[in-house]
Amino acid sequence: MSGLGPDAAITAHTQLAAVIGDPIRHSLSPTLHNAAYAATGLDWRFMAFEVPAGAAPGALDAMRVLGIRGYSVTMPHKTDVAAACDTLSDDAARLRSVNCVVPRTGGVLHGESTDGEGFLRSLADAGVDVAGRSVLLLGAGGAARAVALALGRAGARLGISARRLDAATGVAALADGSTIVEWAARDAAAAAADIVVNGTPIGMGGDTGIPVSAAALRPDQVVADLVVHPLVTPLLAAAAKAGAQPVEGLGMLVHQAAVAFTHFTGIDAPVEAMLRSVRAR
Repeated sequence: MSGLGPDAAITAHTQLAAVIGDPIRHSLSPTLHNAAYAATGLDWRFMAFEVPAGAAPGALDAMRVLGIRGYSVTMPHKTDVAAACDTLSDDAARLRSVNCVVPRTGGVLHGESTDGEGFLRSLADAGVDVAGRSVLLLGAGGAARAVALALGRAGARLGISARRLDAATGVAALADGSTIVEWAARDAAAAAADIVVNGTPIGMGGDTGIPVSAAALRPDQVVADLVVHPLVTPLLAAAAKAGAQPVEGLGMLVHQAAVAFTHFTGIDAPVEAMLRSVRAR
């Protein structure tokens, strides 16, 4: 490692990776990955490319032509990129969703899904083991689907609740033995669960709502939120007030990026440096 910092000169040897999405200017991926490059001394840079809906296959063609070393993928491209990749990991194939594209020998582009692993690592950081524990997962979007798949594989007893029953049914199919909880019954299910996970946008930005009643939370629970803006969501604030253990969405964000960093570079990610960078941001 040469100890290159963020202000080191860009040369003809500098390698490029990027995140693609639309909108993209809010993305923290450049902050996370460039901090990791600086900490490991890699002569790499990470950019954000605004790619409009429907144009993801062209962005993958550019990856081949320009020698881009990796893409992180965010909305609205995850499904389209999964369809355009040459090969997929087992998780990406089951989810039909890719958030990490890695070039391989011969121009092959391989798609990965790192959200589920990132979530489990964030729980591990908090000292939480999900094996054998009851988990209520709220939501049925892309991140919730990835989390459901990871939780089921890790041995959690999973209940899924979403506003749309058909969406909850689709998520439940990803985790063997999981059950569907009607949205109207989510408070009772939360009160009985060891772990409550919010995979909905409730509580994001200026939304002051919480996805379950504060009265359903208790001191011996773990309450995790996938929302990262704000860091302390109304749900996490209610969990702390109830004496439960809150787990911020920032941990999942950092760890999924760390898994992607390793896919891109082949080296272990400097997780602490990445976490410091995004907290400072």
